[in-house]
Amino acid sequence: MADYTIEELERWDTRIRALVQEFGLAPCPQEFEICDSAQMLGYMAYSGMPSHYPHWSYGKAYEKLKTLYDHGVSGLPYEMVINSDPSLAYLMRDNSLCLQIITMAHVYAHNDFFRNNFTFKTTRPEFTISTFKAHAERIRSYIEDPSIGLEKVESILDAAHAVSLQCRRNLAVRKLGRPEHEERLLEAAQAPPDPFRRIHKPTQYTAPDLHKVPIVPEEDLLPFIAEHNPYLAAWERDILGIVHEEAQYFIPQIETKIMNEGWASYWHKRILDALELPEGLHLEFLVRHNQVVRPIPGSINPYHIGLSLWQHLATRTGEAAPAAADAPAPAPVPADSPPPESIFQVRETDRDTSFLRRFLTEELARELDLIRYEPKGEELVVTHISDEEGWQQVKETLLRNVGMGQVPVIKIEDADFGHTRTLYLRHHHDGRDLQLESGEKTLGYLHRLWGHDVAVETVVNGKRTLLSVSERGFSAKSLK
Repeated sequence: MADYTIEELERWDTRIRALVQEFGLAPCPQEFEICDSAQMLGYMAYSGMPSHYPHWSYGKAYEKLKTLYDHGVSGLPYEMVINSDPSLAYLMRDNSLCLQIITMAHVYAHNDFFRNNFTFKTTRPEFTISTFKAHAERIRSYIEDPSIGLEKVESILDAAHAVSLQCRRNLAVRKLGRPEHEERLLEAAQAPPDPFRRIHKPTQYTAPDLHKVPIVPEEDLLPFIAEHNPYLAAWERDILGIVHEEAQYFIPQIETKIMNEGWASYWHKRILDALELPEGLHLEFLVRHNQVVRPIPGSINPYHIGLSLWQHLATRTGEAAPAAADAPAPAPVPADSPPPESIFQVRETDRDTSFLRRFLTEELARELDLIRYEPKGEELVVTHISDEEGWQQVKETLLRNVGMGQVPVIKIEDADFGHTRTLYLRHHHDGRDLQLESGEKTLGYLHRLWGHDVAVETVVNGKRTLLSVSERGFSAKSLK
């Protein structure tokens, strides 16, 4: 049995909201729903959405999560919060009163971050719940249509899911249309002004190919295929649009994981300190808080890194809560550090890569014990530590692996390569090779969507390589 009543939660919620307003946070209206473990497992499998279209992968995710939970291998989150307006958060019924207070404060900070960070400006939170519900209804209508059915719908969903994250990453930057690209290409093709043109050899003008499709490399794979494959049925185009739209909704959350969890941890700590909890609740809070934000050996805990950076930044700007009398003095600020900014301004204008690039200093990297390691055979070998010589390498490795940095950048170069309707793509190699097994499967899904040969140019073991899929199957060959 829970050690609280709904009335108690409402009283604590009122006190938390008063502090949220006092501290200057500006969240959307917040709604809470109490759920049991089975419901929480379902929300986890469906990415927190109360309504989502059906697909076998979500059922598989549910069974995996349930098996791990039933055998005690993994637990459940204390809460889940949706980027919507009003915001919706789920609280586990089995949480103690202290945990519910912590998670409510944590949720309000997430809500504030969703509403104010620039990466979420394109997500239209006021339509989140209704949009996902409409998507689910349309997918179900195709499944129930006798002329389409479950097998065809799941086949195209499989293919769309495989490449759904191959899309624009910074949605705050407006995407140019074809006329604007043509104008820029024509302008770039013109010779620069030359005051000595009378004595120089005339520059030969090379007209850009304005008939190429795409006119510039295209990173939004699903919308491009939906627009340029004439053999897709209307329902198939609609499914590609649904998957693409939902992927774009989740990309800001991927891009701000460290900032967002650190922000929520920073504010739940300040809010609960200000609540002046009774001794029993306060002791439990300290234990729970430290369990969440502790470092995890061998991996990155976004709560730990994010909280450390926000605390460091708040101390520099004078926005941190007053320190206890016996607290150690804050570390000196390096002379080459950027000028202080309000933590609220940083919350609005940054995402993980810029946040870490600007504010992860040598002192913080050393304090966090960040290291860089690489696999050597069957072992992991530390190659750099956060000392004077190696901390920059550690930082660059971290920057490459946060947010969408873990997803390869692959763009469409030509939709009619060799005038054979071959879809030609290029992998923007950053020192990390594609995994050939995954590459083969992904190209197979692209072949399913495009209906013709598909090829991607990449680098494998230092050599330019062309991976392709045709009716004859998968092939890989070196390029000169």
